[in-house]
Amino acid sequence: MGGVTTIGDRAERRPKQDRSRATRQRLLEAAVSCLAEHGWAGSTVTVVAERAGVSRGAAQHHFPTREDLFTAAVEYVAEERSTALRALFPQGAADDRRAVISALVDLYTGPLFRAALHLWVAASNEEQLRPRVTELEARVGRETHRIAVDLLGADESKPGVRETVQGLLDMARGLGLANLLTDDHARRERVVAQWAVLLDEVLP
Repeated sequence: MGGVTTIGDRAERRPKQDRSRATRQRLLEAAVSCLAEHGWAGSTVTVVAERAGVSRGAAQHHFPTREDLFTAAVEYVAEERSTALRALFPQGAADDRRAVISALVDLYTGPLFRAALHLWVAASNEEQLRPRVTELEARVGRETHRIAVDLLGADESKPGVRETVQGLLDMARGLGLANLLTDDHARRERVVAQWAVLLDEVLP
């Protein structure tokens, strides 16, 4: 009968939806890898599609423009990293602030940060990209700040606490920038240890 959806139809549609989600995920992960390794100039939809093992047409079905693809990719991986960061401390970690600080710093020393940095630089020169990246960075920044507050057990109603948490994240970003050129692991560990001492003083 016309208009009737059968169990077989639903069963057939589900694998198609699963394949579509898997294709989208491969494209997003490939986009971040390409951006981290080759920068904006070397990362095209064609390059990403080849890396993901899908056709250019399939890539453009999911992401009609290059800007769509790369902003979605950075947002997707940022969300994955946020979920993973929370999962590291399921019960919170106010009693081990050094571990939290170290985990936050790690957010800024991997491929995601490198990819995001290339996207920021491209956005500073490309008008059509700038508003999307600005909005994305604000959203990701707010979520990272929320996670830091939760994990550190920080009470932002107290004067200076919000600025202290933001200063911690700014410091972590700075360490990530330094790490782009040289392995700054030893200095990073000393800075993390000092920030743990400072936070224990500021955040009772």
